[in-house]
Amino acid sequence: MLAYSLGDGGTGLAAAQLGFYLFPFFICDAGLPAFIAGSLLTVIKVWDGLNDPLIGWFSDRTNSRWGPRLPWMFSGALPLGISLAAMWWVPPGDVGQKTIYYVVMAVLLMTAYPSVNLPYAALSTELTQDTATRTRLNAARFTGSILAGLSGLIVASLVLTDGGGGYVAMGRITGTIAAVTTLSSCWGLAPYAKQAQRPAPNHEPPLQQLKRVLANARFRQVVGLYLLLWFGLQLMQVVALIWLVQVAHLPPHLSTWFLLPFQIASLAGLQLWSVLSNRNGRLATLRWGAGLWIIGCLLSMLFRPLGADPGWMELLPLGLLIALLGVGAATAYLIPWSLLPDAIDADPGKPAGLYTAWMVLGQKLVIGLTMSVFGSLLSVTGYISNQGECSGALSFIEQPETALLAIRMCMGALPAVLVLLGLMVMRGWPDRGAHLNVSAG
Repeated sequence: MLAYSLGDGGTGLAAAQLGFYLFPFFICDAGLPAFIAGSLLTVIKVWDGLNDPLIGWFSDRTNSRWGPRLPWMFSGALPLGISLAAMWWVPPGDVGQKTIYYVVMAVLLMTAYPSVNLPYAALSTELTQDTATRTRLNAARFTGSILAGLSGLIVASLVLTDGGGGYVAMGRITGTIAAVTTLSSCWGLAPYAKQAQRPAPNHEPPLQQLKRVLANARFRQVVGLYLLLWFGLQLMQVVALIWLVQVAHLPPHLSTWFLLPFQIASLAGLQLWSVLSNRNGRLATLRWGAGLWIIGCLLSMLFRPLGADPGWMELLPLGLLIALLGVGAATAYLIPWSLLPDAIDADPGKPAGLYTAWMVLGQKLVIGLTMSVFGSLLSVTGYISNQGECSGALSFIEQPETALLAIRMCMGALPAVLVLLGLMVMRGWPDRGAHLNVSAG
């Protein structure tokens, strides 16, 4: 469990920092227009997603003494750390030259990222066939991911206090952490990966693979839930720092620290939902967590701006609101991935890499396109970007009401609707008894 929890440390840290800080970094320190920043996020997600089926296909066919997954994790560890560090440097030149640099870095980073993350995710199905143990493995996975993300946010809070130049130092520190945790996971998992279930040979072409996974009714439900929940979560992550500074009027030097309650509450929520999933069923747990999440979204949309120089009593409700969002959103980490092995077990060949790849591909393509729309929405509504001078991670600039309304919608109403749709997708799922110590296959 410890070794498996470390495996998502590097990619979880990268996902948290890219999710919370990359868009503000682009529009603040790099001085890029909002629509270009959103388009860059699209490039990152789309390239990442296009790699997933290929890596899933190749990893299912990889033969080694350590199984098919660990060689990919090991070979991707150092490129992941190096490219993550390079992503936070601002090159000299105009907007066009900077854009080209970030496209190249995005391609490198999002080739290394799925090379580690996708084979690692497939291991949760292959290490055991027991449903309760698989849920524990996924809880361990996302515990490691959230702890790594929390460490990344703490590093950001410490180094970004003196302006946007701290992004370079943040990249170096977190790139090192990403590489070390991935290599440590490989070392710890090696004895278990040797004995893990191996995927059955599958020589289907990609189109036939897609038909195969879409013919699996359980997989269609799981991937629908996953797309909706992660769309909502990623949208909140991208807009969170902007919402804190521009809408809630939180002083910029405090904004990075106020992302920590979300990660801490997500970690606590993950442990809570893991216990309740094994005790009361995953669908019941999903409904409870989603309810808290929706309440938090609606409250964030209606949140009134803080006054000048707010005291702790004024800041406390904001911290509690962010914590509520974190507890509810923890269901997006745990529940879809704990349900995926049930869908894989329904396929006689049990090609875990194939199903994991197509699930992640759908998520990344949808989110990537959405990020482009988000950046364009800010531009259309008149959002004013910084011109390379930042106070902390993001500077406050008086924004037009249309832009503030768009930010509120993206932080509150849209995620709430997506979570509600996710609950509707899972109607009829045969979860009764799946939380007991039996296989759902």
